[in-house]
Amino acid sequence: MPRLVLFEPEIPPNTGNVARSCAATCTELHLIEPLGFEISDRTLKRAGLDYWPWVHLHRHADWETFRAEQRSRGGRLLALSRHASQPYHHIRYSADDWLLFGRETSGLPEHVLAEADLALTIPMPGSVDHGGGVRSLNLATAAGVVLF
Repeated sequence: MPRLVLFEPEIPPNTGNVARSCAATCTELHLIEPLGFEISDRTLKRAGLDYWPWVHLHRHADWETFRAEQRSRGGRLLALSRHASQPYHHIRYSADDWLLFGRETSGLPEHVLAEADLALTIPMPGSVDHGGGVRSLNLATAAGVVLF
C-alpha cells in the first residue's frame, strides 16, 4: 500500500479524517512539520475518533528530514496538485509510492513540487481551470479519492 504524506497540514479535522482513512487501509501516515495545530488537539483526535491506535503515524521535523527518510526507504514521490496535468488514475501505483498532499490553503510550494517524481491531479470538470467555480477539493476528500 502506498504511504500518505501531508505537507504542513493546517486544519486538525482534515488530518484526523485522513488518519481515519489511513487506519482503515493500513496505510502509513507521514506528517511534515510545522503543523498548523498541536498533535494533541481535541478536534484532531475527534476527527480520528478512536482509530488512532491503528494509525501508523510518522512525524518529520521538516521537508528535508522527510526527504531523507523517503530516499532511504525508496519509492516514487507522487505529488497531488491542482496545477498538475496528469490525472491520478492514469498511472500504475506501487506499494512503495509516497502520495504527497499540500497545505489546505496553499497546496505544495514550487520547490517541493519540483522534487516529485510525478505530479498528478484529480480531474474536476467544475474547477476554475475548466470554467467552474471550484478551486480545489477538501484535503481529506482528495486524499480519500486517491488512496481508495
